[in-house]
Amino acid sequence: MAHSGPMTDWRKAKLPVFAFLAPATILYTLFMIYPLIDSIRLSFYTTPSGGDLTFVGLENYRTILSDPDWAATFWNSFWNNMKFFAVHMLVQNPIGIALAAVLSLPRLKFRNTYRTLIFMPTMLSVVIVGFIWQLILSPVWGVGADILDIVGLKSLFGPWLGKEGSALITLAFISVWQWVGIPMMLIYAALLAIPEDLVDAAIVDGATHFEVFWHIKMPLILPTVAMVSILTFVGNFNAFDLVYAVKGALAGPNFSSDIMGTLFYRTFFGYQLQLGSPTLGATIASLMFLIILAGVLFYLFVVQRRMSRYQL
Repeated sequence: MAHSGPMTDWRKAKLPVFAFLAPATILYTLFMIYPLIDSIRLSFYTTPSGGDLTFVGLENYRTILSDPDWAATFWNSFWNNMKFFAVHMLVQNPIGIALAAVLSLPRLKFRNTYRTLIFMPTMLSVVIVGFIWQLILSPVWGVGADILDIVGLKSLFGPWLGKEGSALITLAFISVWQWVGIPMMLIYAALLAIPEDLVDAAIVDGATHFEVFWHIKMPLILPTVAMVSILTFVGNFNAFDLVYAVKGALAGPNFSSDIMGTLFYRTFFGYQLQLGSPTLGATIASLMFLIILAGVLFYLFVVQRRMSRYQL
């Protein structure tokens, strides 16, 4: 005779969905949502003479955006961030697409080896990457000049990290070298999900591999390309570590490589003889959040809608 007891009743009981979501929700709220809300709250206050917090409304935002001592620095870091992002969009993502397309070729040998080698820099510490490239590009003992000499371009070599006009672009290319494996792998996974029947039919009809990719595969992976683009935008406007590792908190020379992450660091923690200001630092962090939010909303309500209509 079957026994019905507490154990059977417990097995029959069904936990509500929120019980499974609760641990992740609590951790995300505690370490992500609460600090974000508290930073926005802190941006509406000031600490006169290091005293208690005093509510000042939007005064900190007016200071950052319009005060002569702050506005020039803020807008310089903003436009540098835009240049940093533009290099990744125009160089990193197209290279990632091209590499993924090559790796997806059916007759390519050693594809696993190539994929591993390209992805390996993403696993390196940013501090190590910055130090290595400082050694490579050093005009005194770096091997960069010797490498360019092999291909007859030694005359183009210069102290790129030490010039105001080239420091930021050089750092952007170093970042591209390190992170190009991420878009490559995401797009490569999307390419593998395309049915082989479509590709085989096009090849039978006489299409080349480039035509197959451009006219068949590329339209099908556009949602993934759009997702990679928005991840690039978010990642670049949160960038900090590479610039700090190579050029320090001052983001030299003469703030030419200063981005919003380094500006936030200097403002919040201070540097040299300037004391840090948690409230102004929180204001810059809130502005960074608003810029990222605007970019994500533009993607969701403009780009994503058009892509959905195209798919239909």
